[in-house]
Amino acid sequence: MSAVVVVGAGLGGLSAAVHLAAAGRQVTVVEALDEPGGCCGTARLGAYRFDTGPSVLTMPDVLAEVFGAAGQELRHWLPLRRLDPSYRMVFEDGSWLDVLPEREAMTEQVRTVCGPAEAARYERYRRLLAEMFRLEWPAFIDADMTRLRGLARPAALLRLAALGGFRRLDRLAARHLRDPRLIKAHTFQALYVGLSPQQALGIYAVIAHMDTVGGVYFPERGGMHAIPAAMAALLEKLGAGIRYGVRAHEIETDTDGVKGVLLADGERLPAGQVVVACDRLAARRLLPGLADDWRLRRPRHSPSCLVVHAGLDRPPTGQAHHTLHFGRTWEDTFSALAAGRPQPDPSLLVTCPEPDGEAAPAGHTTLSVLEPAPNLERADWKRLRPRLEGRLLGRMARLGYGDLSAAPRLVLDPPAWAALGHSAGTPFALDHRFTQTAWLRPSAVARRVPGLHFAGMFTAPGVGVPPVLISGRLAAERILEETR
Repeated sequence: MSAVVVVGAGLGGLSAAVHLAAAGRQVTVVEALDEPGGCCGTARLGAYRFDTGPSVLTMPDVLAEVFGAAGQELRHWLPLRRLDPSYRMVFEDGSWLDVLPEREAMTEQVRTVCGPAEAARYERYRRLLAEMFRLEWPAFIDADMTRLRGLARPAALLRLAALGGFRRLDRLAARHLRDPRLIKAHTFQALYVGLSPQQALGIYAVIAHMDTVGGVYFPERGGMHAIPAAMAALLEKLGAGIRYGVRAHEIETDTDGVKGVLLADGERLPAGQVVVACDRLAARRLLPGLADDWRLRRPRHSPSCLVVHAGLDRPPTGQAHHTLHFGRTWEDTFSALAAGRPQPDPSLLVTCPEPDGEAAPAGHTTLSVLEPAPNLERADWKRLRPRLEGRLLGRMARLGYGDLSAAPRLVLDPPAWAALGHSAGTPFALDHRFTQTAWLRPSAVARRVPGLHFAGMFTAPGVGVPPVLISGRLAAERILEETR
């Protein structure tokens, strides 16, 4: 059997490599950075360590399946705890709602904050989201969209249409819920796929289902970066090689398909199969002479974000792990973002993990705040950065978090994301408009080159930890099927 080279040790590449190595394939992973993780990265600032990628882990069974492919149990490699509450949502009128993982407790929260009639509507909407998730999982999320058999079943499409899956997300939620606060709590997740609730299709309501019903989890130690670290350790146990600080320069092909990977230092790695698991647009430089996928000729990138990571000398009192502070305006903030302007009154996601002894000195903690922001295609960040950072710090002070300007802090803006290798300065890849969703998401060029496969956020299923892990597994399954 020919060797497999995986380009990129992010979650997608590691997932593909684990599945392949567990099946007995010879696998080498090359990673330009000095550690695994890719977008699920980490950074140190003095005595503080911050997660620089995703802060939300949902659907832990998808991660457990990666370890299960190697006959291992996730809990032995990476103990997780379920967050309770999953989120705390603080609204502009001063009211707040904890998103709780248990149905009865969550319904009681809604009843207390929004009233008994809205609680009854919430119960019905919760059941609707569960039904949509049941239909979408095999049809859109866990299906290989590079093949005709990955096309959604007509019966599933018809049922999803009947449930409102092809309405706009905000209209779907407003059809079933009345309280604006509860509608916001079930539609802000559209930003995860790079769209406003007014643009996103109702099928993306399943993200709210994953968050509010499936629960949110977090590693007991090591933060989110512990996920790729554990996957890399498992891969090494399986006998696969991971070469850090090594950059791929070119994927060699001929009329028969993939032949190998040429590294930046001139070394050549022979390979009959290659999985490209890095930024899809940046990866075009690896494929000289190959025509672009038509979907990459005018890519529509997601908005970006401004993130401030700060080290605190004491934990905030009564702070949830995740707190979402909604701004006073709603639709105007999304229209500004779509036009490439800063949001006039953005909603902020504040993450404050419980100290685990590794991220901060004893008695100290870390805090991260994320503000959605235009990417590099739409805004002049040399001009915006000082103004938006100052505004964000002032907003945090007014919300009761203290003067973060005096704290050790690390700031990531779109130019910083671009320096980390993210096209258009956004860590959220392409948005999920209809023409960039499911089988329309870029991947067609791989099917034209035997032995070439893609994984990661730019391919189907798309953005988010579970979809990226699934994309790696699907790439591995194609390789194993084609080379039996």
